[in-house]
Amino acid sequence: MTGRKTEPKKDKDMAASATLAAPLTPAPFQPVAHPPHRFWTLAEGRAMFEFGAFLMSRPFLGNLPKGDGHAVQVLPGFMASNTSTAPMRRLLKDLGYDSHGWDSGRNVRVDNALIARLETQLKRLNDTSGRKVSLVGWSLGGVLARELAKLHPDRVRLIISLGSPISDDRNHTSAARLFEMLNGKEPEAMQGGRFRDLAAAPPVPTTSIFTRTDGIVHWRGSVQKPAATRTENIEVYASHCGLGVNPSVMLALADRLAQAEGSWAPFEAPLVFQWMFPKTVLD
Repeated sequence: MTGRKTEPKKDKDMAASATLAAPLTPAPFQPVAHPPHRFWTLAEGRAMFEFGAFLMSRPFLGNLPKGDGHAVQVLPGFMASNTSTAPMRRLLKDLGYDSHGWDSGRNVRVDNALIARLETQLKRLNDTSGRKVSLVGWSLGGVLARELAKLHPDRVRLIISLGSPISDDRNHTSAARLFEMLNGKEPEAMQGGRFRDLAAAPPVPTTSIFTRTDGIVHWRGSVQKPAATRTENIEVYASHCGLGVNPSVMLALADRLAQAEGSWAPFEAPLVFQWMFPKTVLD
């Protein structure tokens, strides 16, 4: 018929090609791993005020939920020793736990000897009491606690990490260069095939406590991704160096440890204390 315009075949083919060549929906944005902003690193001195708050609130903290006497092993952070966790361990003892430091001096080298000592201590605490042991680790200590639980899940009751770099990218921490100077790019413990999937949660109840104003480990590196096991993230207002004495951390710690063995529910702060635990979207 005359007067009717038809679309050229060439244009149809081009349109089809354009449709087929259209880009797929982009994957969700994944931030590039980097250390915390230098401002927060320089502000780590505020941990002294957190320690002061801990001392002032100590009478109140003694009224937190009481424990059932099971063993709690506390692992210090990188370059730290049992001295750093002493206030926390004394509080746990007062709350009714059989609290212990670790048998490894200063936390410097992650080698096979360290892993062997940690395994020996865990087995001893478990065998002596006949009950599973809870592991609390601060910073690098939390990484070690999680990996220890992966090796011996039958001996571990639960895991609580404080500001720990639990991602598989070391660039989340400002201590990465020093750590590699002392341990190498691939620490001895990794050479045996372990410590290869830090982001994977242990097969036991796992809590990661973190702060967005952490000056040592970027908060994104401390977020536990959802897993098949019972996992959660608890955000607090704190510095990295103050996590071991921050009153809000102690409140969350006591709540988690007081759960009956085999029974677990996500953390829910009492109404009067909810202001201490910001609920922000973990994008």
